[in-house]
Amino acid sequence: MIVIKVGGGKDLNIDAIVADVAALHAAGKPLLLVHGGAETTNEVAEQLGHPPEFVTSESGYVSRRTDRRTLEIFEMVYCGQLNKMWVEKFQRAGVNAVGLSGLDGRIFEGKRKDTLRVRINGKRAVLRDDWTGTVERVNTGLLQLLLDAGYFPVLTPPGASEQGEAINVDGDRAAAMVAAAFHAEALVILSNVPGLLRNYPDESTLIRAIPRAKADDFMQYAEGRMKKKVMGAVEAIGEGVQRVIFADGRIESPISQALAGGGTQIA
Repeated sequence: MIVIKVGGGKDLNIDAIVADVAALHAAGKPLLLVHGGAETTNEVAEQLGHPPEFVTSESGYVSRRTDRRTLEIFEMVYCGQLNKMWVEKFQRAGVNAVGLSGLDGRIFEGKRKDTLRVRINGKRAVLRDDWTGTVERVNTGLLQLLLDAGYFPVLTPPGASEQGEAINVDGDRAAAMVAAAFHAEALVILSNVPGLLRNYPDESTLIRAIPRAKADDFMQYAEGRMKKKVMGAVEAIGEGVQRVIFADGRIESPISQALAGGGTQIA
């Protein structure tokens, strides 16, 4: 199994990703894809008069503040516009894709964090009416049914809480949990940089290889959204995924090039 995580950056080469998936799928490789869509969600939220708000957790991670209205916008963009865009592109490429959110069939399930402890201007605060969570379980049974029937799952947040509520979950960490649940051969994380950079945004400082045992040490080089990607990679490696690759989603054949040794390899 190869799990592909595609970020939500506007400069990704979506058609190249689709073509590469189609070629690998035709060759009989078992695959599934998890996609994001933060940039589009931010734009739509602005247009709807409910602009995005980002908060910093006590542990230093930046995340989207998800009140109920934000969750509704998130679902509209991720589950509607973007998920169906990917499904249509795959269908046109001859891949029989099925688009599902992590809420469907509780594919992504975890505990809701109904309060969020953050720092605002250096001071501690507790935010309520929060609809976020972390994926703790993956419904591999449902996904395997689809895979065995020849379908290509295209997955996206949100997930489901233990009570069945929709919760905003991080797509990179969700993809890591999927890869772990399937004991995947590889988790390929595509974004708008060539991999993990020692001196962001200087692309000439690409870190080409990270020893499995030292993956956590490289968190110091992660900037912005890359922090969650490295966190997900560390979790996936810890759960037995054979290798995790941070790769460039702007190039031709991005997945095949990653599997051939491109990007940043944790193996």
